[in-house]
Amino acid sequence: MNMQTLLSHPLFRPVALSLVLLAAFPLAAAYISLVERKVLADFQVRLGPMRVGPHGLLQPIADALKLLLKEDIIPAEADRRIFWMAPVISTFTALTAFAVLPLSRDLVVADVNVGILVISATSAIGILGIILGGWASNSHYPLLGALRSAAQLVSYEVALAFALLSGLMMAGTLSMPGIVQAQLTGHTWFIFGNYGFMIVPFGVYMVAAVAETNRAPFDLPEAESELVAGFHTEYSGMRWAFYFLAEYANMFVVAAVAATLFLGGWLRPFPNVAWLAVPLNFFFPVVLSAGSAFLTWRMAGRLIDPVQQKTLLAVVLLLLSVAAFFAIPAVNAAVIGPFWFLLKVSYILYLMIWFRGTFPRYRYDQLMNIGWKVMIPLGMAAVLINAVLGMTRG
Repeated sequence: MNMQTLLSHPLFRPVALSLVLLAAFPLAAAYISLVERKVLADFQVRLGPMRVGPHGLLQPIADALKLLLKEDIIPAEADRRIFWMAPVISTFTALTAFAVLPLSRDLVVADVNVGILVISATSAIGILGIILGGWASNSHYPLLGALRSAAQLVSYEVALAFALLSGLMMAGTLSMPGIVQAQLTGHTWFIFGNYGFMIVPFGVYMVAAVAETNRAPFDLPEAESELVAGFHTEYSGMRWAFYFLAEYANMFVVAAVAATLFLGGWLRPFPNVAWLAVPLNFFFPVVLSAGSAFLTWRMAGRLIDPVQQKTLLAVVLLLLSVAAFFAIPAVNAAVIGPFWFLLKVSYILYLMIWFRGTFPRYRYDQLMNIGWKVMIPLGMAAVLINAVLGMTRG
């Protein structure tokens, strides 16, 4: 009876989902970093991490253990309390945004009517962790990185807001699940709305989001070519790992917002075409998982070490099990929403990694010029034109 009461409590589901997200995301962030290193290595015709586990599969675990055991150093002249709190602020605010991200129709911690504002507010507060970390270090290079970060936030936050506003005008709501429902009702993803012109605010959003997350080619707050490591130069061990976790959490959040606002969230392609439900919801994930298992099996055959071969064969069995689960109708109905949502987020994360491997870092004056002279005017024009197109369409 007590267990039944617990399960029926209105707070049980959001608390349980919050704990699952908080427990799973650090591991996911570690493996996103492995994917990034592998993708960048492929761009540069290298192999990337290969030493720890088969094809470097256990490298993130080794990195996590190294950071846990590494000596944590605080500079003698640093403000110790602020130095300690700064990475905590960045990580806490980044993870807080997960509360309003809808993984599917039912998997959302809190469906609030101002969800997009919650994400915008937490991202704006999170920058304080970078500013305070650079200032509290009592070192010139971190301070310069922190000042750059503050100016970068002011520049690109405005363009990001204009890009979001274009999508919100089409949705008519600030609720994240409501935005997805509006795309289902309107029979189109917002990126294709207003006769295709919504691609412009999507492009503005992507550029501003890369700048907001301090990713290359806009990683001026941590530009090692002139600032050693920027705002986190004096950080080591787990405090540096918190900044690392915050960066990847912010990447995931901006990718999730883009997937929700412009790409239909958890909706499959052509969600209103009934006959596509079976090929897209059943066959596609099964073929994707089974195909990944086949490619992994081929890689296992090229390994010499029997332990590494067995490890990859275990991954093959895991992927085949996932394919089998997707073929079960009851399981498929429960997981197909998160599958499409995470697949779209993965493509956007890949795009951000692609940017890093393609474009050189901008100079600081170029960064400011793009923000104030290109992105903000383009975002304002997109809002006005989309408003006019929306009225004509209506």
